[in-house]
Amino acid sequence: MTGRPTEIKALAGARAFPPLILVLFHFCEGHKYRGMDEAICSTAWWHYYFTCGKWFDLPVAHGYLWVEFFFALSGFILVHVYSARTAEFWRLKSGAYLAFLKARLARLYPVHVVTLISMLLLMWTLNQLSYWGGYLSIYHQPWAPINTWPSFVANLALVQAWNIYPVLTWNGASWFVSVEFLLCLLFPVYLVLSRGRWWMGVALIGFGVSWLLLLAVGGGHGLDVTFHDGIFRGMAGFAVGVGLAMVYRQAKKSGVDTLPEWVFHAAQAVALLYLLWATYRTGWNHTVNDLWTATALFVLIFVLAFDRGFLAKGLATKVPLRLGEWSYGIYMGQTFWLQAIRYFEQRWYPSDNTRILGLRFGDVMWWAEPFMLVGICIAWGALLTILVEQPANRWLRRR
Repeated sequence: MTGRPTEIKALAGARAFPPLILVLFHFCEGHKYRGMDEAICSTAWWHYYFTCGKWFDLPVAHGYLWVEFFFALSGFILVHVYSARTAEFWRLKSGAYLAFLKARLARLYPVHVVTLISMLLLMWTLNQLSYWGGYLSIYHQPWAPINTWPSFVANLALVQAWNIYPVLTWNGASWFVSVEFLLCLLFPVYLVLSRGRWWMGVALIGFGVSWLLLLAVGGGHGLDVTFHDGIFRGMAGFAVGVGLAMVYRQAKKSGVDTLPEWVFHAAQAVALLYLLWATYRTGWNHTVNDLWTATALFVLIFVLAFDRGFLAKGLATKVPLRLGEWSYGIYMGQTFWLQAIRYFEQRWYPSDNTRILGLRFGDVMWWAEPFMLVGICIAWGALLTILVEQPANRWLRRR
């Protein structure tokens, strides 16, 4: 058996920021965006983006597209790690496929179960408090999440996003883990395809992007698909990641990684400019224009994979690497606080017109609340990683 491939630190650090953007996206979708009323914004581009808050709103509004980054990154990394063992996956006696599934579940499942149970406890607690206090719980509001016992069992089995339910349930963010589990089951097929030549990688990238295009056109919500057709979104993004890994492998063989440093600086600058253009110049999206942002994220994965260039070096530093280590916990733990904050808004916040140090409480919290939430989610994600994910992973893998 060949040795484990070297870790790509830039891609490990690149996992740091997507969960934070997703936290802000989910918060702003439920609480409105931070920008001022369009009616009082001038048409001057600088006023529109800076004074009216679009510098913040547009990246956050595109936040759901960072899921494409994670699906493609997952395909890229798994092929990078396991491509040399393709034959073992198809020999039943080798046990490689079963060992792979155990390893993936040992990492994904403990945090999933803990966050699922935390959602059950939160709902029970808030419903009890509302019963004792004589008011309506957030779980009895018209917009409340649909949490049922059958969907709880489906979440335990990691099949909740397999086109079974018409809504997100319990820990809504875990739809991503449900799709990841399906991708793990299908991984040997992707692994066989990954042994093709570089042109097969290009074909896989084209196939994945085309599939995403069909989803963006056909669903009416762009690429913001989760409980329904999220499995196809994941399969397409994963295929792109596999294709990128194949092209990367050929590029390494051709000596691309030995090119002068300025080449990687330039490639990453172009990739960033492309991402910024896609973010700020394609509108609020949930349309076919989602493909621009998605492809920009795919390009970003490829140019970072060589671990050279200014952006790659920045992402390989201590803070992004540590946040990247906590990224799964941050992502999975956010729903608890997104729903808990509704309770605090309902029962504990003063009225918006309350004066605090001469400022309206509503004006202060309009900007403070989302960033406080991000800080809480980082701390919660760190605890989930340190106290649940890592020790449970070690314990399960030993057995």
